[in-house]
Amino acid sequence: MLDSILSFLNTGLADFSAWQIVAYTLITTHITIAGVTIYLHRCQAHRALDLHPIMSHFFRFWLWLTTGMVTREWAAIHRKHHARCETPDDPHSPQTRGLRKVLLEGAELYREEARNRETIEKFGHGTPDDWIEHALYSRYTALGVYLTLVIDVLLFGVIGLTVFAVQMLWIPIFAAGVINGLGHFWGYRNWDCPDASTNIFPWGILIGGEELHNNHHSYASSAKLSSKWYEFDIGWMYIRLMSMVGLATVRRVAPTPKFAAAKPVADLDTLQAVIQNRYDVMAAFASSLRRACVEEARRLSSSNNPNGRLLVSARRWLAVDATKWTEQHRAKLGEIFAASDRVRKLVEMRAELSAVWERSNLSREQLLALLQQWCARAEASGVRALQDIALRMRCYAG
Repeated sequence: MLDSILSFLNTGLADFSAWQIVAYTLITTHITIAGVTIYLHRCQAHRALDLHPIMSHFFRFWLWLTTGMVTREWAAIHRKHHARCETPDDPHSPQTRGLRKVLLEGAELYREEARNRETIEKFGHGTPDDWIEHALYSRYTALGVYLTLVIDVLLFGVIGLTVFAVQMLWIPIFAAGVINGLGHFWGYRNWDCPDASTNIFPWGILIGGEELHNNHHSYASSAKLSSKWYEFDIGWMYIRLMSMVGLATVRRVAPTPKFAAAKPVADLDTLQAVIQNRYDVMAAFASSLRRACVEEARRLSSSNNPNGRLLVSARRWLAVDATKWTEQHRAKLGEIFAASDRVRKLVEMRAELSAVWERSNLSREQLLALLQQWCARAEASGVRALQDIALRMRCYAG
């Protein structure tokens, strides 16, 4: 009898090898990640896709087992994060709370915000509200986690405790910590959206595609998180596979710029296409500004003008949105503009263009008039980069 007990504690019912246990752990944690990114994030929080009831309930049941998270709470907290991003009201911004706090205590920040009933009531609309949600998933949030613990110990014996620990820590460390922390602090940016979001890696595999966080914040309602040819979003791959067999329906993806022959004058369709592709327009501006700074610095250096080094050092911060400039940056603008009229025009006209889609109080006709005036002034500016951007915008197709 004692031998049987010791054997069970050592091997469990499954009697798996070490590599089989590792494979089981990685597969189950990956399913959990897929459930978070596909079901909680893209489907529930942002309505970027619809899931067949079979898949929707599978993910809801699986996440109850492996995380104990409540769909309504998760969606509400994430929606508030987008609505209050990088402000003191953001539930988990490293810009206001510190990177260390979010990395090490991301799960605690989530639980703290989940107790804020105002957040849940205001941002939790449209999430599951059926009988099983009230009778089981929301009522007994810890029961599923305890069941997972029992299953792991039965399958693997004592080592099942380690398997369980990895399963429980995966989301708090990688999603609550890494994505909410590093994803707003370190990495590269494809799009100059108003917040500090970054893409951690161009290959979204480890965390289901959530690594491409700047892409997501730029186009929050997109079911696809990759945007460049070299980026890979494994969550999107799963969505495409499910859609092929009728288990998912994609509602929205980020717009891909489409171009046609340039119109002589921008019209209402052009206005709509420009606003839809505004991050692409700003990316073109950023490239033009960096290139102009380097070229102007080279011109100034050839005449031993010390402002050349100033332009080289400014090329990075001048290319980002002006709201992200520091007081030290702004103090240097006068010298920069005095050294290069070309850079001045690019900076000033970028600010004027961005104001076009920020003026939500104007009618479409008024916004169109502003866009047409901007294009006319860009084409008459004598600055090739501005002329190219004006031409690019007149080529956008809806």
